[in-house]
Amino acid sequence: MKVARDVGLEPAEVLTVTVGAQGGPEAAAREARYAALAEAAERLKAETVLLGHTRDDQAETVLLGLARGSGLRSLSGMAARSGRYRRPLLDLPRATTVAACRAMGLTPWDDPHNEDPRYTRVRVRHTVLPVLEAELGPGVAEALARTAGLARQDADALDEWADTAYQNCALSDIGGLIKVTVAELEKLPDAVRRRVLRRAALAAGAPSGALSATHVLAVDRLVTNWRGQKAVDLPGGLSAVRRYGTLIFAISPIA
Repeated sequence: MKVARDVGLEPAEVLTVTVGAQGGPEAAAREARYAALAEAAERLKAETVLLGHTRDDQAETVLLGLARGSGLRSLSGMAARSGRYRRPLLDLPRATTVAACRAMGLTPWDDPHNEDPRYTRVRVRHTVLPVLEAELGPGVAEALARTAGLARQDADALDEWADTAYQNCALSDIGGLIKVTVAELEKLPDAVRRRVLRRAALAAGAPSGALSATHVLAVDRLVTNWRGQKAVDLPGGLSAVRRYGTLIFAISPIA
């Protein structure tokens, strides 16, 4: 806080967060941090929140998404702009930001959790990326970050296509009850159709963090491999069921 005030940043605050238990410690901590930032931004009427993520953070995010098989959106990493959030250092390596602090006589605060090997991201940072650089040559982090940018362009285009397709497919879009026509879904490429199905599930009330690719693929089989199978259970107490050429997303059980 003293560093912030010394360079003329006022008001300066240190926020304490309570980390929940859902979604694993890293995801829970991230959710708590963003919730605290959002609350502070509202309280201080801040239109923009600057975050310190660097190119190394982006590379780690891409590797984690690849390892988890989370799909194209996960491989696209973090956006330079997302709502009120800005990441102005995203194209710079961490070493450059450290050197800049040193040149200005600033002592950055290092979160001790960033050195704890119990966390997956820490192992990626200190073990996986150095091994890749040693075996494949320098520039791996830069290449991964570049891949994130390319993946984001493709993901944005597919999402835009899916938004339009959803409007064409949705017969009913009321919170807690979504109906989508199968005939329109069948016309779509796999990547777009599954995005539409995910959007329908979210619109019905499925929690975003709990709705996995496995859930979406199970619903997709109601369209592509229909054999009269039973409803698919979804997070949030929801189900998806096919009836007479219509997919219905609603709170279980569906009458």
